[in-house]
Amino acid sequence: MTLTMGVDLGSITAKCVLLQDGCRVLADCVVKGGMIGDGAQKAVTEALHRAGAALTDIAYTVATGYGRVIFAGANEEMSEIGCHGKGAYFQEPEARTVIDIGGQDAKVIRLGAGGRVSNFAMNEKCAAGTGRFLEVMAQALSHPVAELARLGSQATGKVSISSTCTVFAESEVISSLAAGCPVADIVAGIHESIARRIAGLAYRVGPEEKILVTGGVAQNRGVVSALAEKLGCELLVPQFAQTNGALGAALYAFEKFRLAADHVD
Repeated sequence: MTLTMGVDLGSITAKCVLLQDGCRVLADCVVKGGMIGDGAQKAVTEALHRAGAALTDIAYTVATGYGRVIFAGANEEMSEIGCHGKGAYFQEPEARTVIDIGGQDAKVIRLGAGGRVSNFAMNEKCAAGTGRFLEVMAQALSHPVAELARLGSQATGKVSISSTCTVFAESEVISSLAAGCPVADIVAGIHESIARRIAGLAYRVGPEEKILVTGGVAQNRGVVSALAEKLGCELLVPQFAQTNGALGAALYAFEKFRLAADHVD
């Protein structure tokens, strides 16, 4: 039995996946902390605990994400674009487009034969259309971000949030509250605003079905539904949506270990 590990160290969270023999996910976890503090170590410790394994059992580790260069426990670092493509293809071999909406960036990846990345686009210079955007809007509404999907599902209308700038969009939300607009309708407008931004990014790449949505924001069904409406097709949220990048890193780790073992033989 060969155990490999993938660690995706993002701006807000750290994710870890333990993989057995390149084909079975033994454990995955998400820990708040990201690049700051001991988030990566907590994620690794928790994943090992869930799998009933020790660090010495791990044959190879690949790190990805923003903080990959500062994670000392990896054998190798790899691009998050490749890791997200790898993880998506493993979860759904028919996937041709991956939309990953993380804490501080959003990326759209088009996959070719065998899950190879053929094109991609990223929004990494602005928080609009990301998890951070949702957090700011939730704070303005005085509601936990985890409640936004439920609130949005109760909407009877949709308040337009026209600004693509997080700061200006927050002002629009506050003004809408002051004008007496229902919170549910404002949330629906927030979801539509994110979907509009992500759809524009997707059309730069040329989305092809099947489309997978990954990242923390994939857990918000309101955003996913709004995005599906914008793109005019069904979207799939896979089992390991938030840990997809770490899964891809663990898959690469297995391949790297096998190559090294074959070289020694």
